[in-house]
Amino acid sequence: MSTNNIANGKKIRDMNETTHSPLRFNGSLWCNLDIALRNVDQVYSQMVEPLGLTVIEWYILRALYEQDGQHASELARAVGRAATSFTPILDKLQHKDLIQRRPDPADRRAVRIHLTDKAKEQRERVMETADQIERNIHGMIENGDYETFKHVLAVLQAMMPD
Repeated sequence: MSTNNIANGKKIRDMNETTHSPLRFNGSLWCNLDIALRNVDQVYSQMVEPLGLTVIEWYILRALYEQDGQHASELARAVGRAATSFTPILDKLQHKDLIQRRPDPADRRAVRIHLTDKAKEQRERVMETADQIERNIHGMIENGDYETFKHVLAVLQAMMPD
């Protein structure tokens, strides 16, 4: 097992250990994507837990680091969540003193989400965790395959239901 693939002291199975295993359920795309997503989600959860964040909270902070003051609906889309289920997540971040909700001066019905000073102080740790996860996953996949993998992810993300 590669020593580069560690999440909070727990080893992550090296990609080379699984390349000989066939995909499950006769290669069912959805089932195998779901299994892969659950595994990756566990790795991400282990990595962001020491920050006192859930994975979705971590993504929201990263999106706000890129552009502070986004509308709540834009932020929900940016992290792949429905705006209707987003309020409880924002409530938790506000309770942790990481975000502030402010009315949009141009549209009284809209709310903009802003980082607090506490969240800004955590930026370096949050971004270093992101870099570490990327390095771990990239180290498990050969470089050419990694670029193909990222391309396939982009295609799947752009897919729109009828």
